Amino acid sequence: MFSIGGLKRLWGETAFRHEVLAIILVLAGLFVFGAALLQILTATILILILIATEALNTALECIVDHVSPDWAEFARDAKDLGSLAVMCVLLANGVYLVSVAVSLL
Repeated sequence: MFSIGGLKRLWGETAFRHEVLAIILVLAGLFVFGAALLQILTATILILILIATEALNTALECIVDHVSPDWAEFARDAKDLGSLAVMCVLLANGVYLVSVAVSLL
């Protein structure tokens, strides 16, 4: 039950909805262009890591907003670090997908 609630909460984030659209397009592209099963499984694992990181970042933002409703340097730093974590996982996904695309050419 908590996982479904978390997914519903995460769906409220615009960035997550954009990521879901990209995930659908990426997985469809991998199938259409004939990626190997191992490539699809690896992409799926990276996607799940992205979703988990986005969920943790959203949780961090919720806590920070509750603890510090007014501007505070620690709150900005915490949100920036959470955002950095998401960006790093997005970059890892991108690098992997570029490597798969190159191998399929």
